Amino acid sequence: MSVVLGDALSLLLFRLQSGRLLGINLLKVQEIIPCPALTKLPNSHPHVRGLATLRGAPLTVVDLARAIGERGATGSRDGCLIVTELSRSRQGLQVQSVERIVQCSTRDVRPPPAGTGARAFITGVTQIDGVIVQILDIEKVLHEIAPAPPEAVDEQLLSEAERKLLRGRRVLVVDDSQVALQQTLVTLRKLDLDCQAVRSAASALDVLQARYQAGLPIEVLVSDIEMPEMDGYSLVREIRQRSDIGQTYVLLHTSLDSIMNTEKARLVGANAVLTKFSTVDLSKALLHAFQNL
Repeated sequence: MSVVLGDALSLLLFRLQSGRLLGINLLKVQEIIPCPALTKLPNSHPHVRGLATLRGAPLTVVDLARAIGERGATGSRDGCLIVTELSRSRQGLQVQSVERIVQCSTRDVRPPPAGTGARAFITGVTQIDGVIVQILDIEKVLHEIAPAPPEAVDEQLLSEAERKLLRGRRVLVVDDSQVALQQTLVTLRKLDLDCQAVRSAASALDVLQARYQAGLPIEVLVSDIEMPEMDGYSLVREIRQRSDIGQTYVLLHTSLDSIMNTEKARLVGANAVLTKFSTVDLSKALLHAFQNL
């Protein structure tokens, strides 16, 4: 598999019943299939259509239009399913139709316009052939349907010496998803880390430089990969080119899970990659980072 450096982004374009055009990162898509027969789940969330069986494995099917506040499909077999895999889970998104795969640059993806509100369910906006495409915040959709319960940090997970090593160490988190940001901060605070959070790569660079100049440099950066304007790969490349903050330990923390992401991360200079979200794995990854500083 060839690895393309840079900030290229492949989007799968699809439409909802209203005709609304959306895009989703192709790396989150496993396959596209006709809507199969579904088994109704008692007491399930109203946006969950039911349970499908895909090659012997269960697959929860979500009516995406209804999940983001629009009129949904009239029948359980209408449209098609986009089977997605992210953050260690797999689900089917029922949509009206799939259009095509397009290439764009993360530099051309802008944050959602001001005033779109907390329930906009989009993580960015771009133009493809002069047409506005909204990029789906699938993590937010899934969190609204099944919020992940807070995962406690097991007192036995880390020894007292390991906890002492982490206590008060300086960590910066950058993630454009408020849901993911809060999940990460909860874990970091339970580890008694000195943590700060921002929502964009540009803000992360500003904080890294300001803290360095103040004589209290950030020791570990925990960064999302998928972000508008500058993604995690581009952020790492920019950090490594700077003489002041160039040695910052960078852990890329992503909902994507593929060999290609790990290889790209290595090539741009990231120290480690971790798939969201596991309190245990994040704790161990941070311990490993500080043991190697």
